[in-house]
Amino acid sequence: MAIREEKDVLVVTADNFDAVVSADSNVLVEFYAPWSGHCQALEPEYAKAAGTLKAQQADIRLAKVDATVESKLAEKYGVQGFPTLKFFKKGQVIEYGGGSTEAEIVSWLRKKTGPPAAELQTADDAQAFADAREVSVIGFFADGESDGARAFIDAADSIDDIEFGICREPTAAERLGVEMEHVALFKTFDEGRAIMPASGDPESIRSFVRAESVALATEFSDEAAPKIFGGEIKQHMLLFVSKSAEDFQSTLDQFTEAARAFKGKLLFVYIDVDVEDNLRVLEFFGMKSSDAPAVRLIDTIGDMVKYVTDEPLTADGFRAFATAFLNGELKPFLMSADIPAEQSGPVYTLVGKSFDAEVYGHPGAVFVKFYAPWCGHSKQLAPIWDSLGAHFAGDEGVRIARMDSTANEVESVKIRSFPTLKYFPAGGGVVDYNGGRTLDDLVRFVESGGVESSGVDASPEEEVWEEGEEPPPEGE
Repeated sequence: MAIREEKDVLVVTADNFDAVVSADSNVLVEFYAPWSGHCQALEPEYAKAAGTLKAQQADIRLAKVDATVESKLAEKYGVQGFPTLKFFKKGQVIEYGGGSTEAEIVSWLRKKTGPPAAELQTADDAQAFADAREVSVIGFFADGESDGARAFIDAADSIDDIEFGICREPTAAERLGVEMEHVALFKTFDEGRAIMPASGDPESIRSFVRAESVALATEFSDEAAPKIFGGEIKQHMLLFVSKSAEDFQSTLDQFTEAARAFKGKLLFVYIDVDVEDNLRVLEFFGMKSSDAPAVRLIDTIGDMVKYVTDEPLTADGFRAFATAFLNGELKPFLMSADIPAEQSGPVYTLVGKSFDAEVYGHPGAVFVKFYAPWCGHSKQLAPIWDSLGAHFAGDEGVRIARMDSTANEVESVKIRSFPTLKYFPAGGGVVDYNGGRTLDDLVRFVESGGVESSGVDASPEEEVWEEGEEPPPEGE
């Protein structure tokens, strides 16, 4: 059966899937949707990777499935978002864990199908290996069975997105300026290389490679985002700056200089506020382009806690900010809109800075709708919520309230989906509401003191927004 190709990528359908993905083949399959912006961004790099592997006559092919047409095929393999990439290694299905550039795709696939570290026989082999990649790692060992060599292979086997080589030729080490029994990481940025003595501990080699393979300061972009958020370093210092500003380079130089002391501990990232696609990151931090230059720190584990500083934008200031964070000396920064000068309408408007006083300090019960302005389900609930407020307008024991959770944060309440409804009884505590969304359902719940609901699970109607992601366009 002839398989159609588009830019060296095999076009897979339900009819030819088994012919392409067999027990003898290595195939990376992209399940995509034509309308997806992320799929469109991946397409040229995916095609280049396919062309590279085909030209090298590698035993690996790249394929794609239009999941909007081949819905049953997508369902069979648990596709829930786009793009979803799965690697079929001789019948075994492996979730793709690499990056989105040509080099990252090829590197990941090479690691999954070949030995953990390529054998580099000559000085020319080692030189070519080091020169051909943005980041590469070579271990120089006279004895391939030594403790250091074994630890090196162990470390190489655990890192999928960087290619490793091993060389036993002393003249190769000499040409590349490395001593035998050392591990060298070659890179096209910063100092160009980093070297460590051989170690019998694989973890020390992994830590060395992870720390040295990332630039001291990385520019944020859609292409770099997977590496930034998917990397092992989860605490990030973010510099918001305009690249068109006169002092851009000097500020970046200071930022980069500070990063040296925190290699492997914090990831330093700079964000160009003049790039339209970066505005969503500014919004997530409650910032505007006019706030630049500015620096923030974020812990991406769990609740995406943010921190701010009054330190100057100098190397010393950046170091002081980072040190205070790592020492646990900083309090989280919580976004808040301004407290309304006056309340209008039947629903009470809450903001972050007034939440505790207006909810926990209120003598009666408070029923709060946490919403997002762009959320379609939030918009559908809005008139019902207004009617609920009007229903209890004369009841001093009940307050119906709302809070825009994209502009306000509360330390005691974490919101993961919109709209989220929470009932705060008089005297303390909180009840999550998961009942129906009709006016009668909501009235009955409030009148029962937060006990009775319709029993209808409303969670399927909620829109989940992962913090740091771009919200859907208005009206969706």
